[in-house]
Amino acid sequence: MTREAISTTGAPAAIGPYSQAIAIDGFVFSAGQAALDPATGVLVDGGIEPETERVMANLTAVLDAAGCGWSDVVKTTIFIIDMAEFGAVNSIYGRFVSDPPPARSTVAVAALPKGARVEIEVVARRPV
Repeated sequence: MTREAISTTGAPAAIGPYSQAIAIDGFVFSAGQAALDPATGVLVDGGIEPETERVMANLTAVLDAAGCGWSDVVKTTIFIIDMAEFGAVNSIYGRFVSDPPPARSTVAVAALPKGARVEIEVVARRPV
C-alpha cells in the first residue's frame, strides 16, 4: 500500500502538515478546501457566493492534478458556518457535480480556518 501525495499550484498550498490530496488504491481523498486564493493564500472577499466558487475551483484543480474530474467524485462533505447560507452553497455546488450527484454530508460548524464560511472535501475514484 503506497500513498501518493497530490499537489497543484492551482489550489492553495497546505497551511499545516497535510497534503492537498492523497491517492491510494484507485481512490483520491482531498483535504478540505477553503476559499483561499492559490496565488496569495488569502481568503477571497465578497461573502458565501465567491467563497463557494473559489472552493469549487480549488477542488477542480486538485481533482485535475489527480487525473480525475467531478464525474469521478463519489462522496463530498460540506462544512458551513451558517446553515442560512446553505441554499447559495448548494446552488453553486450543483453546477459542478454531474448526474448522478455524489453522496454528500453537510455539517454546520462553529468556525473554519482563516475565517472561511465554507469548506468542502471530496473522495473520488480514479478512472480506469
